[in-house]
Amino acid sequence: MLHTDFSGADARIADDVLAGAQRRAVDAHNLLVSGTGPGNKWLGWRTMLAAPNDALLERLDRLANEIREEADVLVCVGIGGSYLGADAVIAALAPAFRSHGVDVIFAGHHLSGTYLDSLLRHLEGKSVYVNVISKSGTTLEPALAFRVLRGFVERSFDNPEARIVVTTSRDSGALQHLASDKGYRQFVIPDDVGGRFSVLTPVGLLPIAVAGLDIRSLFYGAVSMYTNTGTASATSPQELPAAAAYAARRIALYESGYKTELLATMEPELARLGAWWQQLFGESEGKDGKGLFPAVSTFTTDLHSLGQFIQDGDPTVFESFLIVRNVSDSLTIPETDDNLDGLNYLAGRTFSHVNRAAFEGTREAHSSGTTPVMQIALERRTEEHVGAVIYFFQHAVAVGAYMLGVNPFDQPGVEAYKKGMLSRLKQA
Repeated sequence: MLHTDFSGADARIADDVLAGAQRRAVDAHNLLVSGTGPGNKWLGWRTMLAAPNDALLERLDRLANEIREEADVLVCVGIGGSYLGADAVIAALAPAFRSHGVDVIFAGHHLSGTYLDSLLRHLEGKSVYVNVISKSGTTLEPALAFRVLRGFVERSFDNPEARIVVTTSRDSGALQHLASDKGYRQFVIPDDVGGRFSVLTPVGLLPIAVAGLDIRSLFYGAVSMYTNTGTASATSPQELPAAAAYAARRIALYESGYKTELLATMEPELARLGAWWQQLFGESEGKDGKGLFPAVSTFTTDLHSLGQFIQDGDPTVFESFLIVRNVSDSLTIPETDDNLDGLNYLAGRTFSHVNRAAFEGTREAHSSGTTPVMQIALERRTEEHVGAVIYFFQHAVAVGAYMLGVNPFDQPGVEAYKKGMLSRLKQA
């Protein structure tokens, strides 16, 4: 389902550096597979793939069907991993412009009152469901947004308890208590799954299903990648699965002086998957003064702003291209009588043909400059393949963090900003 090409990175890494990184990647991969590494109480994102819960998938689908029948809008309230995964998958797979179906809108991922006020006006007169997603129920951004949206639902509908769905901890937390008191329907965020690894739990699966996507194929695409990648130990670099091999190159480049990884895609539909990737890698690796800075670009758009820097700027950036091999694009370029732009030689070709040439030209140009290049290709843009790439990146980031000697599953820096923010608010 996925195809990788690391040759453009290997050419820029000294042989001894790459060999050392690969040996350490073997050890890190085995730590992950054996469940004996730091943060091993947070490996539920792996164990749930070893024993799929088909009954849960069916329950999620049933509620999604109800929402699609009854609602015009589903508002998902959450921040970080509580919304980025669902947003990424929906953007990657659902139609960009909808003529029918439920709009899935995200709120609670910032503190803009202007946005919330505009959202409330947009919701007036529509049939609305709200899915609030938070383990604790006290994270500032979603908690404040949910206060506003809960009030809207209670004022606007006779059956608010049927229109609010809570995704939270099983036995504790403010949301769990509220849901029990109010009779809201509940889904559980597993205790052993952190937010940025939670897209294949009800956190992401309910909004994705409401958007009309096949969550079973998504989930089992990840299961397939887990089975092929994440279940066996390795004794040599040759036995490393592609996700761990990718991690080895990333860390080898980091130790060779490259400090920024640019995840670049040629498909605008995958840009939000890049945003999910950015949190996954930034929060998992960026600790103890270590870690690559994860940046995201969509080409060819960003070639007109960042292309010059990537080609000729400070040589501390490497690129990982996330591309789709087979694009279902039937739109062809028309011929014009005047040919004022001189592009009639492209008439009859598809836009995907042109986009592929743009990718190949960009890869060649950047490789010939100062930029190491890697390639991760989905065979197709489907639920199964997106599920596979989700697990690929989750496995890779855990291996890479272990190679750096940090715990992939905590985020002390995030907790520090929250303490500072809340302290100032309480003093005001």
